[in-house]
Amino acid sequence: MAAAEIPSLAAKVRALEAGSHVVAAVFLGESAAYALGEGEVLLADGSKRTQAHAGAILDAASDGSRLFTSGDDGKLVATNAEGATEVLVDGMGKWIDHLALGPDGALAWSVGKTAHARTKKGDRSLELPSSVGGLAFAPKGLRLAITHYNGATLWFPNAPEAKPEILVWKGSHLSVLFSADGRFLISSMQEPALHGWRVADGHHMRMTGYPARVRSLAFTADGKWLASSGANEVILWPFGSKDGPTGKEPRMIGRQQARVAILVCHPKQEVIAAGYADGLLLLLRLADGAAILVRQPEGGAVSALGWRADGQALAFGTEDGKAGVLAL
Repeated sequence: MAAAEIPSLAAKVRALEAGSHVVAAVFLGESAAYALGEGEVLLADGSKRTQAHAGAILDAASDGSRLFTSGDDGKLVATNAEGATEVLVDGMGKWIDHLALGPDGALAWSVGKTAHARTKKGDRSLELPSSVGGLAFAPKGLRLAITHYNGATLWFPNAPEAKPEILVWKGSHLSVLFSADGRFLISSMQEPALHGWRVADGHHMRMTGYPARVRSLAFTADGKWLASSGANEVILWPFGSKDGPTGKEPRMIGRQQARVAILVCHPKQEVIAAGYADGLLLLLRLADGAAILVRQPEGGAVSALGWRADGQALAFGTEDGKAGVLAL
């Protein structure tokens, strides 16, 4: 269905000019905040700006009260809703490529081949066989997944006596996430494919057939589906059984002319916000694939999406510096 024929909520969007590539869109309390490629953080639904970095922001994450950003200036910075910044890590100019937030205030970041973790017990680091591709904490317990070439490493930074566990699969592994129940670990590959492991026994799950590299992944609120980009539609893999998608075919919803660039699942309902490479933004209902228009296809790709914790607002940003908030 063409964008012009889809039921629309575009009139309810409050648009704003971010001014540069939007790396992340989150909510700090009730208000949207945006991490921008040129080092700024845009706060209070766009009415306040803070210079968090002296260079580009490379990665970002939020705990709902602060926006954590890492940059090519070698710093990891936390910015609160009032715009106050705190430098948490100063890597002395070495790029901090990735970061992740974990339970009980845990923080992880990577510099080249080294993964670092900060917990209440202090800082620890782990050398990997190649550059870190992605970081993710398990939902329970202080266990960190680190992707790299030829697999992923599971590490307990609070247990120095525990040997890291390596999950092997040939190829370059990039972004990574755990399922909400912690049973599965999924990585995106440099090639157009996903790979998964069942954490308990290392059972492999291979998810292929994409026309392009998968750059965005998210589990639905009930954990039964893994939504992914990499095609002109959202690809949904079933994870409701103990074997995950093994032997099963994916579902596909939201087919459009442009490829899906980024997606995020609603925190409570079976709804996915999907941003496309031509700037189109849709809300997609899993039950029947029905779509609602949020933004017309115009300008750069949608590069950032984030739901408010209550699911009643969606923030977005694009590669060409456009942004906005949809209040439901």
